[in-house]
Amino acid sequence: MADSPELATKALESDAQDDNTAAQTSGIPGDSKPDQGAGSMGEHCVTDRPAPAGQTPTGEVAKYGEVEVYITKPADYPHQPSKLLLLLTGGTGIHSVNNQLQADRYAAEGFLVAMPDQFAGDPAPTSTTTLAADENMSVLEQVKLGMVNVAKSFTIDMWLARHTPEKVLPVLERVIVAVKEEFADAVESGGGVYAVGYCFGAKYVLLLGGEGSQDANAAKTAAAEEEGMVAHGPQIKVGAIAHGTQVTRDDIAGNRVPLTIVAVENDSLFPEDVLESGRQALKEQNVELEVQTYPKVPHGFAVLGDYDDTSIVEAQKEAFQQMLAWLKSH
Repeated sequence: MADSPELATKALESDAQDDNTAAQTSGIPGDSKPDQGAGSMGEHCVTDRPAPAGQTPTGEVAKYGEVEVYITKPADYPHQPSKLLLLLTGGTGIHSVNNQLQADRYAAEGFLVAMPDQFAGDPAPTSTTTLAADENMSVLEQVKLGMVNVAKSFTIDMWLARHTPEKVLPVLERVIVAVKEEFADAVESGGGVYAVGYCFGAKYVLLLGGEGSQDANAAKTAAAEEEGMVAHGPQIKVGAIAHGTQVTRDDIAGNRVPLTIVAVENDSLFPEDVLESGRQALKEQNVELEVQTYPKVPHGFAVLGDYDDTSIVEAQKEAFQQMLAWLKSH
């Protein structure tokens, strides 16, 4: 999304015209549909579910490449070999307890996890409640609720305008350079950098797995820039993504590393036509791909957090195992 006040204003006007009464619910417990014109970000992309009771993150936040990074390690590291995993979050960012606990789960499975602050200290605006219309609301109450949702959508659009690939990729590239140097043993053990991405972060796993990103070796990049050239090539070895947002067909088609996708049935934020056209492109390129679609779950379900619906909880566990198995098999 271009950094354009005019575009954001049009989005606000569109919201007011399309839905000035109330947010809609999807019929899935704990889910909400994204507001019209919300910049391809839903409630689950910017709001954490309740954290699992009795769990405390075990990692720590440090700076790598002048960027805050949550680092969490296997209990037996460095005495036992580990693999370096880059974890890219949704809009809630690295200080979210749920995201930290999710990183810890990968660490418990033998990965040294680096979870960078993609947003430079500016995580997405959050909402603590799902705003939905009640059939008993008066017309005035519904109009007021609609105005709140329009304002929220406008705020998200403005946030997205501050976090485009042109802004986010250089941040990630600095982190990759720094953590590869700091944890060279883990990079060597895994034969490269592994990556997982949820919601907002899924798009950037795809971009880092493509041929158009800068080489993560600082010396090579500096030399290339001095010569007026930019080195190209995937910066990761393998990728795993869940319910991406703002993902395009070209993002998927440009990926060149083995990839597994956790998809949600009837997901307006990651439509089937985008997924299918990307799938066909990767097939033509002979890129290894696995896709599993989960029915009757909300967008964002694979991000750690409690749900009252046990079927969503089980699907969340299954999605984690899907992504973990893919990483371990590569």
